[in-house]
Amino acid sequence: MTQRLRRLMIGWGAPLISGAVAAMGQAPFDFLPALLAGFVAALWWWPRCASPKQAAKFGWLFGTGYFAVTLSWIVEPFLIEPEVFGWMAPFALVFMAGGLALFWGLAGYIAKRIGGHPLAYAGTLALVELLRAYVLTGFPWALASQGLVNWGAYQAAAWIGPHGVNLAFLLVCAAVPLIVRRRWIAVPLALLIGAGVFWPVPKSDVSGDLPIARVIQPNAVQSQKWTEANVRKFFDRQVAFTAAPADPRPDLVIWPETAVPFVLEYAGPALGYVAEQAAGSEVLLGIQRTEGAGRWFNSAILLDDAGAPVAVYDKYHLVPFGEYLPFQAFFDRFGLTGLAAFGVGGYSAGDGPHVFDVPGVGPILPLICYEALFPQNVFGAPERPALLVHMTNDAWFGNFSGPYQHLAIARMRAIESGIPVVRSANTGISAVIDAYGNVLGQVELNSAGYLDLPVPTSRKMTLYSRTSDWLAMLLILGIVASAFQFRGPISVDADAGEA
Repeated sequence: MTQRLRRLMIGWGAPLISGAVAAMGQAPFDFLPALLAGFVAALWWWPRCASPKQAAKFGWLFGTGYFAVTLSWIVEPFLIEPEVFGWMAPFALVFMAGGLALFWGLAGYIAKRIGGHPLAYAGTLALVELLRAYVLTGFPWALASQGLVNWGAYQAAAWIGPHGVNLAFLLVCAAVPLIVRRRWIAVPLALLIGAGVFWPVPKSDVSGDLPIARVIQPNAVQSQKWTEANVRKFFDRQVAFTAAPADPRPDLVIWPETAVPFVLEYAGPALGYVAEQAAGSEVLLGIQRTEGAGRWFNSAILLDDAGAPVAVYDKYHLVPFGEYLPFQAFFDRFGLTGLAAFGVGGYSAGDGPHVFDVPGVGPILPLICYEALFPQNVFGAPERPALLVHMTNDAWFGNFSGPYQHLAIARMRAIESGIPVVRSANTGISAVIDAYGNVLGQVELNSAGYLDLPVPTSRKMTLYSRTSDWLAMLLILGIVASAFQFRGPISVDADAGEA
């Protein structure tokens, strides 16, 4: 390999390819060897960067390759109305991938400044991923640990959360290159990886007298959902699924996000009809409502036997640029509003999580779409629920990776909290998930149907439920601090990392 080609490979090819390969470990591929290979390769090359600047560049390219593949679904919302928003799609992907990758660039810069040991890169990458979950309202989608949800290793999230598992995964990946110099590491490392992969995942007992939940999936394609020709069709389909006979009747029927095509204030007759067809089952459904002049809310309501709402929850963790516009006054000058929202400026935020007491089921916590991305939305509830209900419209995410990744995220919340999740998604994937993250049943993507299943029992309150991300933060800071003791052990070629 010529010196010039080597510089090009280290400077550009290695990080981009490593990131793209690692992305194959996320849904829908779920190829764990690729996730490991991508991060191991990056943590082999990264410490060989010649300067903090080169390490920052490597980190940014590594993140860009990773996020460009993992979050390729981000273009889908812009293709619902391609004649209006289609031109934005490539820019959305470029800015999303490149913007999130800035965190990884920062990790590289800091790691090189504190000595450049692989341990430093693992620790700083875990640290910036924790920051990514909170900065500018946060976006913790596509953590490396998200790719472990199918494996026993992620059960540790009940103690140390997603960021603690993320740190452990990165430390394992950073240790692999050290085998070259310290061969004794190979055996314990292999045992650790094997345990993480093959450790058996428990399964909740669903026998006995448990409440029955029915999840509704109307499969209302986003480009057709609000058209005059289809509004009634999709509404009637959900009513028919609600009324479908069963013995015993489900205790709770769940419709997805914004499932009702009428604003709450004018939906009385329609909701009365839904309650009548439910034949005694409790009904929780997604609807939009207004308040005052121009305030719109993305809401979940629980109906009584007459169809009147007895509990209302307004989504409070809104999607930036999708449901509301940051810096709204600036964008108002150009007539721009939230991509997915009604009304100027998009939706208004609710006042926080609400727990509904559902007869026959117990306390439930509604999470609307994007809110399932954040563990703190679960732990911030005024009381611990017996069930998490995830109502979403994943038609916005297209037909490939987005819906599968969103399902994986719901499974993460179940494992971390020890609380089962019932998920109603407009176009899929609707599912019942036990407290260990096992999918007990699902309605496949892009199909219309419903699913009746017992609601699994909760586990005891997990350690992560009590500590949130504080324990993971202490572990991460401890690793970063310890990296100071390993300054300069990596042999760096004179031309390594240059581009």
